[in-house]
Amino acid sequence: MAIYALGSQVPDIHPDAYVAPEAVIIGSVTLGAESSVWPGAVIRGDDGEINVGARTSIQDGAILHTTPMQFTTVGDECVVGHLAHLEGCIVHDRALVGSGSVVLHHAVVESGALVGAGAVVSGGTVVPAGAMALGIPAKIRPDAVTEDMIVLAMQSYVDRSKRYRSSLRRLD
Repeated sequence: MAIYALGSQVPDIHPDAYVAPEAVIIGSVTLGAESSVWPGAVIRGDDGEINVGARTSIQDGAILHTTPMQFTTVGDECVVGHLAHLEGCIVHDRALVGSGSVVLHHAVVESGALVGAGAVVSGGTVVPAGAMALGIPAKIRPDAVTEDMIVLAMQSYVDRSKRYRSSLRRLD
């Protein structure tokens, strides 16, 4: 795995977290217990802090970045899908950000909300608890998300990371 300090900015990765060998973590990044960062994901805390809570998956190819003015925070028990891009935003506990979606500066995804695959959540937008954000730019569908939609996806990646920690081996 590629984990880098940038000057005095040093990642803080919980020992129970899983970071895939092909993932990249740079600078002011905190990664919580039982969280996972999958191949091709980049978490780059160069301009400011990036905080990822416990039991959260940052899936293949996802990009997390920050700005000097607006840090990036992803709460506990979240799912950040394949190829998602988060920058300068807040994703509260038990939220799901779908594959290929973008969540930009000062946007907030509240607890229990879901950003659909390919959606773009523009800067300053709030996705309320239990709502779904769909499309470009994202339109909000209130009260469209059940807890199971997020919990099942989150738990599958917690379980998967345990398997990878114990069984992944390179063959070449």
